[in-house]
Amino acid sequence: MIRVLLADDEAMVRAGVRAILGSSGVTDVVAEAGDGREAVELARAHRPDVALLDIRMPRMDGLTAAEEIVRTVPGTAVAMLTTFSEGAYVTRALGGGATGFLLKSGDPYELIAGVRAVAAGAAFLSPKVARYVIDEGLGGGRLTREARARARVAVLSPREREVLGLVGAGLSNPEIAARLHLVEGTVKAYVSAVLDRLGVRNRVQAAIVAYEAGLVES
Repeated sequence: MIRVLLADDEAMVRAGVRAILGSSGVTDVVAEAGDGREAVELARAHRPDVALLDIRMPRMDGLTAAEEIVRTVPGTAVAMLTTFSEGAYVTRALGGGATGFLLKSGDPYELIAGVRAVAAGAAFLSPKVARYVIDEGLGGGRLTREARARARVAVLSPREREVLGLVGAGLSNPEIAARLHLVEGTVKAYVSAVLDRLGVRNRVQAAIVAYEAGLVES
């Protein structure tokens, strides 16, 4: 079971998300918080697999809480759950170490898939968020971004580009290992090398490069 901390200042939203996650049969909401400060405290106390955080909360907003959880509870993956998709929020969330960004208005199956993905160490952006980040959030014209991304991935070996494409498709390390017939430790080493050579902090940022470089099928 994937142990989840759910933080949102609206009780009805928490109830709805809890019901959706409970229907999956693979997640267990072990703690709920009504504000960001409480979310950090509960993350430290329960050490969940995933912290699912709303952005706009009292006392401490979800972005600040996410940064604090990433810093102090390294075994917990962080995903943001929000109705807002402005570039500033997405950029700060990803820069702060979040590996998932989900919309409350999204499909329930998308929510479940996102939680499972980040729990497995993969990155997951709601498709609407991913398109927004690629089209609006990174600046510059599309052709310029594509050319820049292709130049960045050109330094990778063929196998590293293959791994990057699968990271961009949202696959976890075990899934990539199965797809490429490699041991998981080898995949982990490839992923670390790719992040280092691309100069990105996490799998979400690597996935954006993969999309822009045309390594991921639309």
